[in-house]
Amino acid sequence: MSGSILGNRVLRKEDPKFLTVGGTYVDDMTDEPLLEGAAHITYVRSQVAHGNIISVDTAEALALPGIIAIYTAADLDLAPSPSPFNPTVARTLLATEKVRYVGEAVAVIVSEQRNQGEDAVGAVIVEIEPLEPLIDVEASMTSTTLIYPDTGSNVVFDTTALGMPENTGDTFFEGCDVVVKGRYMNQRVAPCPMEVRGSAVAWVDGRLFQWISTQHAQGVKDAVVAQNGVDPAAVRIITPDVGGGFGAKIGAYPEELLLGAISKKIGRPIAWRETRSESMVALGHGRAQLQYITIGGSRDGRVSHYQLHAIQDSGGFADLGTVLAPFMTRPMASGVYAIPNIECRTTSVVTNTTPVVAYRGAGRPEATAAIERAMDMFALEIGMDPAEVRRVNLIPKFLEPHTTAIGQTYDVGDFEVALDKALDAADYTTLRADQKSRRERGDSTQIGIGVSVYVEITGGVPPLGESAKIEVLEDGRAIVYTGASPHGQGHATAFAMIASDQTGIPMDQIDLVWGDTDLVPVGGGTMGSRSLQHGGAAVNQAAIELVGQASKLAARLLEADEADVVLDKASGSFHVTGTPAVSKTWADLSVAMKGDGGLKQDTTFSAASATYPFGAHVAVVEVDTETGRVKHLRHVACDDAGRVLNPLLLEGQIHGGVAQGAAQALLEEVRYDDDGNPITSNLADYAMISATELPSFEIIHMETPTPLNPLGAKGIGESGTIGSTPAVQSAVIDALSHLGVKHIDMPATAERVWRAIADAR
Repeated sequence: MSGSILGNRVLRKEDPKFLTVGGTYVDDMTDEPLLEGAAHITYVRSQVAHGNIISVDTAEALALPGIIAIYTAADLDLAPSPSPFNPTVARTLLATEKVRYVGEAVAVIVSEQRNQGEDAVGAVIVEIEPLEPLIDVEASMTSTTLIYPDTGSNVVFDTTALGMPENTGDTFFEGCDVVVKGRYMNQRVAPCPMEVRGSAVAWVDGRLFQWISTQHAQGVKDAVVAQNGVDPAAVRIITPDVGGGFGAKIGAYPEELLLGAISKKIGRPIAWRETRSESMVALGHGRAQLQYITIGGSRDGRVSHYQLHAIQDSGGFADLGTVLAPFMTRPMASGVYAIPNIECRTTSVVTNTTPVVAYRGAGRPEATAAIERAMDMFALEIGMDPAEVRRVNLIPKFLEPHTTAIGQTYDVGDFEVALDKALDAADYTTLRADQKSRRERGDSTQIGIGVSVYVEITGGVPPLGESAKIEVLEDGRAIVYTGASPHGQGHATAFAMIASDQTGIPMDQIDLVWGDTDLVPVGGGTMGSRSLQHGGAAVNQAAIELVGQASKLAARLLEADEADVVLDKASGSFHVTGTPAVSKTWADLSVAMKGDGGLKQDTTFSAASATYPFGAHVAVVEVDTETGRVKHLRHVACDDAGRVLNPLLLEGQIHGGVAQGAAQALLEEVRYDDDGNPITSNLADYAMISATELPSFEIIHMETPTPLNPLGAKGIGESGTIGSTPAVQSAVIDALSHLGVKHIDMPATAERVWRAIADAR
């Protein structure tokens, strides 16, 4: 874009604050006047995975210093809350008759100081009669022990309920020369945001103020209003800086929804922050999908049939994770491939584990992992290079909407070019030659090359659009109000670039306001990689409309015809064509509008549909065949997110996504013992990835603009995660395929890799 700031590498406006004084998070709200004298909240959590509650004895804890009150569900008069995805699955916000996973809140302690509440937890005696714990998702499907008896089964959602047929079984593959089957686990992971959950509340003149670490203030408000039974005008949700969310902070949790009632009951403000150990068992988990895959075709590499049965572990409640498989995994089952015959059935099952919610990619990484694993299986079976198998099955380039056999319509795509760019950058031919040499020498250290090609949905979570408002102050500065909500993505930079490009107001004179429901009453939040294509498009639209409004005003002040007035973006002023010496600045116009409510423009952008970013990743790993140790040597990522606003922001999102995806492939896994006790409940036991385990990422740029928004932008926040995980997993298996290893479930830890080698031998 000639003369435009868009498309340039612009440093983040946010960084000076975060790198110097730091952000202001919920736990930093100590100077907020409305929270003066706040009491502290601590939750008593179940230490049993499944059982009937016999009694909750709080007498000893109430006698401890600083304890103000302790409440159970009965004390707060809590009624069961049904799941929005299955009304027969209902729970109270504090467990009443039974507990369903370790970490479920049973009682709440109110104390003068936070440490006093933490000390009192051990003195609350919760007597529980144990029931059979159901940890394995398949065992839970067939068990006569029901986690929610009213449901009649532990299966809480199934695509057959949507009118979709069951998979037809082996008869579906009649006529295929080659049929390969596999059973794979896309393991459960913990989101682990740097900032754990936290919230604070205060009632002021009958109005509830709630500060909360969330990705969607407006959505949280709806839940808070409903829980407190008040008029929407009586609730104000405020989101300060948020230290990461990854999808797990989209909605409101029981611990946050209870705070309004507790604050009203004790007559003073309260504050709550979970510990890291609490976060590991009570913040929603991700993935946890068991996949049965069958793929069939001919020996020339053509895939004609693909069947997927995805069994989704919902955890201890039918939360958002329950519908990720049917609504996100199933539609993307075809991936980037022109497979004419596809069947996909999904089944969601409750277990006695932490509930599953959205996690970076939310259903699309699972779909990509399934089809990419299937392509590798097929290639290995017919003895064909896995990159070539992918190439011959790719959907050809399309710049008009393309509908797959599963019924999903993509906007635009050029999958083969993405694959070629990634392979060329990786020097794929040389890598294969190196691999061949090592195998011929019988080296103890082998290399593996993993390839993945993917397409995903972004901006597909309702609402398909976003609100934005731009207000020009009397000093010429501007404020952008957005319904999107940043937690690390760079919204302040991106939206200032867009507003500046249209108005000529310098970026450093444009501020961003978000996450305050009084100031931004309507908003879709940040999830599903929607911010730029929806929020950014709304800011662009508001800026265009603002310039139109300002041009009319400038024409009146300059006593000229509006058609003759132009905006000089270089100086940020309006003048009559040919006479720049006489002009009106943005500040002049704002002052002129002072008596008429100021100079501002409020708008809503509506999107016609979701967009479909795509790309290709190549991962190179080194595997020590004697110890099973895996080293991630290289990672090449070509991610096409449409027109790029700021390459720096794009690369940052890809870097974070690849790190998170590689971490799932190599290290991360939430594990439970047979009794449902979590054995990865802190960061000493749960293997988080660091820069030490990662290579420098090689980013290959590619832009295929979408026609679905004026920016031509698609989402990029989750793409890196979606492409990287199957590529890294594939690379590990590829390194050992000559030894007879055909599959290794994630994470590919040294022990798991070593056992796979030993079993193959």
